[in-house]
Amino acid sequence: MPDSGPATSALERFLRYVTIDTQADEQSATYPSTPGQLVLLNQLGEELQAIGVVDASIDAHGYVIATIPATTLKPNVPVIGFLAHVDTSPDMPGRGVKPIVHENYDGSDINLPDDPSAVLRAAENPALDPRIGDDIVTASGTTLLGADDKAGVAEIMAAAEYLMAHPEIRHGAIRIGFTPDEEVGRGTEHFDVAKFGATCAYTLDGGSRGELELESFSADSMTVTFQGFNTHPGYAKGRMVNAIKLASDFIMRLPADVLSPETTAGREGYVHPLQVDASVDRTTVTLLLRDFETEKLVDQAEMIERLARQTVEGHRDARVEVAVAESYRNMREVLDGHPEVVERAKAAIHRAGLEVSTQPIRGGTDGSKLSFMGLPTPNLFAGEHNFHSRLEWVSAQDMDKAVEVIVELCRIWEESAE
Repeated sequence: MPDSGPATSALERFLRYVTIDTQADEQSATYPSTPGQLVLLNQLGEELQAIGVVDASIDAHGYVIATIPATTLKPNVPVIGFLAHVDTSPDMPGRGVKPIVHENYDGSDINLPDDPSAVLRAAENPALDPRIGDDIVTASGTTLLGADDKAGVAEIMAAAEYLMAHPEIRHGAIRIGFTPDEEVGRGTEHFDVAKFGATCAYTLDGGSRGELELESFSADSMTVTFQGFNTHPGYAKGRMVNAIKLASDFIMRLPADVLSPETTAGREGYVHPLQVDASVDRTTVTLLLRDFETEKLVDQAEMIERLARQTVEGHRDARVEVAVAESYRNMREVLDGHPEVVERAKAAIHRAGLEVSTQPIRGGTDGSKLSFMGLPTPNLFAGEHNFHSRLEWVSAQDMDKAVEVIVELCRIWEESAE
């Protein structure tokens, strides 16, 4: 890609996008879950039309879908897609984001001005060291930044602008999608894969430059509901069965040294008590089940049910109910059947002058579900670090490299077509 790059850089777009509050709300019954997401989604549709992507539109569910027309003379170039989500995590405040560009980063700690305790320490963030000399973007210390995934949004937009301005670059039709509510697990709830019409897609929602994520956790959620018996506490002797105490006993029975987020890494799975809805009469514990091997989720669920039933043994009038719901599955189970999708991504990263680093995601992306919906979708780096944190950061130069990889991917799919 020529040094001139797009007319509006990914960084310029990113600095605008992060000031829009798009925090998702898992308690909301609307779709998208918050109105701020629609503000940005509508803006993206307008920006796409402004750069000449005439079919850019937003549907009733908030999905922005658009097509960069093919420039190839070949008749059989597959349609590929690029996707990013506009929402930010509900785990950290997302309103009033004040992005700060720390130009020509010198390797020292970065103090965030709005909270003296918020310090991006180089010793605790080894990914900063290779980015010495880059322009590092952070928030001001009291909010997340929103690089997850507005970095990906900005990179796709910058690549779209560049491709529209350079029709001499040969590529097939390119589909673009911007989605809501990924952070609350609902990003693909209304996504129409057939209408999107791509052979494969790539999410831009990853970390350090060169990373290509081909594997995610398989995930289920589980609810364990303890039914006790409530009566006036002054006259409760021999009668009350406190469901809160039952739930507390159950949680303490969960493994402490293994199978928990705070004790696992790499390819180890975990069981995570996430939320408690408590009352004396009835208390529900919601747990996350995660492993890279889908069949191990069954073992986790059986262990949890066994511990729950042991908890209520000997308690008169106590009952327990358990329920398991599928969340998503390891996308590698699909991607292994589409090696060309992976190999062309690796080739594009190499063409951008980077080493490929394949990492399993200790989480999930929209690509996890989309792959099982018939759209093989690995995850490309976007430069995001410290997800869901007020210490979140991104390198402007990483964002530029992501734009370059998108453009090279479009070329490679065209070159590979017969």
